[in-house]
Amino acid sequence: MTLKNVALLALVGTILMTVLLVWNFVSNILNVLRGVEAPVVLFPSFIYAFGCFTVMVFFFVFHGEQR
Repeated sequence: MTLKNVALLALVGTILMTVLLVWNFVSNILNVLRGVEAPVVLFPSFIYAFGCFTVMVFFFVFHGEQR
């Protein structure tokens, strides 16, 4: 397996995780607005979604730089 293929595989995995965590963050926002959950759940949910998004951007750039 080449480094470019590994970078692509990591990119696909982080895209899936980012979609899942952003969906969870949006769900938490809607639940807070409905009054079902406490607003404190938004902070960790945002951190997870943002962290996964930054890793996804890293792998996107890393994959693009491979030859």
